[in-house]
Amino acid sequence: MKPEPEDEPTQKLETKPRRLYQAWKGNNIFLCGGRLIFGPDAASLLLTTFLIISPTIIFCYQMKSKLHQSNTGQQHMHRAAVLIVIITTIMDMVFLFMTSARDPGIVPRNTRAPPEADDLLLGSSTPSMDWSGGTTPRMRFRRTKDAIVNGFTVKVKFCETCLRYRPPRSSHCSICNNCVHKFDHHCPWVGQCIGLRNYRYFFLFVATSTFLCIFVFVFAWLSVYSQMVDNGDSIWLALRKEAYSFALIIYTSIVVWFVGGLTVFHLYLIGTNQTTYENFRYRYDKNDNPYRKTLAENFAEVFLTKIPPPMNNFRSRVGEGALEAGFYTPYIGLGVTTPREKIDLDRENKEVLVGGMQIPTVLQNIDYGPFEDSSEDKDMNQGEKKVHFPSAWAQGNEGGGTSAAATTACNAETSEDDLNEIESRNTATTQTSAEANTEPLGQIDKMEGTLERKSQRSNTI
Repeated sequence: MKPEPEDEPTQKLETKPRRLYQAWKGNNIFLCGGRLIFGPDAASLLLTTFLIISPTIIFCYQMKSKLHQSNTGQQHMHRAAVLIVIITTIMDMVFLFMTSARDPGIVPRNTRAPPEADDLLLGSSTPSMDWSGGTTPRMRFRRTKDAIVNGFTVKVKFCETCLRYRPPRSSHCSICNNCVHKFDHHCPWVGQCIGLRNYRYFFLFVATSTFLCIFVFVFAWLSVYSQMVDNGDSIWLALRKEAYSFALIIYTSIVVWFVGGLTVFHLYLIGTNQTTYENFRYRYDKNDNPYRKTLAENFAEVFLTKIPPPMNNFRSRVGEGALEAGFYTPYIGLGVTTPREKIDLDRENKEVLVGGMQIPTVLQNIDYGPFEDSSEDKDMNQGEKKVHFPSAWAQGNEGGGTSAAATTACNAETSEDDLNEIESRNTATTQTSAEANTEPLGQIDKMEGTLERKSQRSNTI
C-alpha cells in the first residue's frame, strides 16, 4: 500500500541531517537557527540591561521635569543632555548585543586525534602494567609542542576536550567548554567569552558605559548646584530636594569605578598587545612579548583591521550521529588501541593457566618470538626422554676435570626411588599444564613451553 502524499514531507524531514549547532558539544545557547550564539550564563544579560536602562530612564525623567522650570538656555541644555544620554544608551546596548550574541572565535573541534599528534607518550615514565587488573599502559598525546611566532618560540597545548593543538593565544573556557582564539576572559556581565571576534565590541561597550556614567554623574551634580544657586540652599538641603540627582550620583560613583577601571586596564592591554589571560598568566613585559608591535599598530590591530570570519559554520549540515560518535572529553588521558592490540572479548575473560599458574591477560597477546627453543631445550622435550640431573651433571663436567669417584658418589646418593619421584612430579606437572591449556591462544604456546621447562628444572633441583 503506497503511503499518503502527506506523509512524504514528514519522512524527508526525519531523515534530514541536523545542523552543526544542534550537535555542538559546547555549552553555548543558539538562537535563530544558529545565527545568534550566547554563553551558558546569558541570563545575566537581563541584569546588565536593567543596570543600564534604569539610570537612563531616571535621568530622562528628571531632565523633562526641569524643562518647565528653567529658562530658554537651560531648556536647550537639558534637551541636548537627554538626547546625548539616549544615543549613548542605544550605542551601549548595541555593543552589548554585538559582544554577547556573536561567535567570539570558537576553535573547531576534532572528532579524532589530529595527524600531528602521532607522537605518543606513555602515561608513566616506565611501561608498567597493572597485573591485578590486566590492563595495558594508557597512552597520552604530547601535551605541548613548539610554534614560531614573530621569531619567538611559544608553546601550544593539546586540548584533550577539543582533541587538537590550540592555536597560539588560544585557551579553553571551562564555562563555555570551547577553545577560543585570542582568549581574553569570560565575562559574566555579558554572558559570553571575550575573544578575537568580539573583543572590539566588548571594549566599546565598556568605554561607552564609562562615558555614560561620567556624563550622568556630571549632570546630576549640575542639577544639585543649580538648586543651591537658585534657592540659596545648602548642599545637604539641595540633595534632599534633588532626590533623583542624589540617587544617580551615588549609583554612577560606584559603577564608574568598575567600568572606568576596566576601560583604563584594557587601554593598557591594547597598547601592549596583550590579553587579560596573558597578562595574569605570563606577565609579558616589553622585551619578551612575541605579539607586541608599535603603539599605533597595536591599536590599529584592534579597531581598524577586519574581523576574521568565524571558524565554524554552525548552520552547516552534519551527518546523522557523526559528531555524537566522535566528540568526547577524555580529561585524564586518551587510551589508544590499535587493531592488533585488541583482544577478543570472549578470550579476555578466560583464565589461562600454565604450570598451574594464572597468566595475566596482558601477557596473552605478547609476541614471544625472541624466546625460541634452544638446542638443549629441544633435546629435553623430544619424546619421553628424561635426562636426570645427576647423569647430566656428570656428563657435562667430565671435560672439566670431574673425577669418576665424584660421579659415582653422586649417583649413589640419588637412589632409584628418588629418581622415580622426580619423574612422577615431572609427569604430573606436564599433565596439569596440558589439561589447563585445552584452548591455546595463538602465540601463547611458546610461552607455555618455556614456563613448563622452568618448572621442571626447579622441581628437579
